[in-house]
Amino acid sequence: MDNKKKKILIIEDEPPMLNILRDKLVESGWETLTAQNGEEGLQIALTQHPDLILLDILLPKMNGTLTISKLRQDPWGKTIPVIMLTNVSPDTDKDLQAIVKNQPAYYFVKSDIELTTLTEKIKGIFQET
Repeated sequence: MDNKKKKILIIEDEPPMLNILRDKLVESGWETLTAQNGEEGLQIALTQHPDLILLDILLPKMNGTLTISKLRQDPWGKTIPVIMLTNVSPDTDKDLQAIVKNQPAYYFVKSDIELTTLTEKIKGIFQET
């Protein structure tokens, strides 16, 4: 499989984390797009149609839960793999249900995942599609 043809959108508002993720994905051979808020990320996703989205939950303008919900309303967006990343665990069952309802491929707490594990999960998703 040719990873260079795969495009990943990173929606992350913290520049250091955004840069780390982008650099690791580029190093792994994937093309990247970036957005620093949910509104921008949704617009880029719906116009550029990346192969996968890395989506932070705590974002300005539109949080990640609302972003994925709006994404899933689009015919293309219904099936795009999304990996949700956050700095916090969901506080309530309601938060967790809102995340699960929109069927992310994975949900990770940033402090609990290593970049090599994340890239392995991405490779696995691309092998399935």
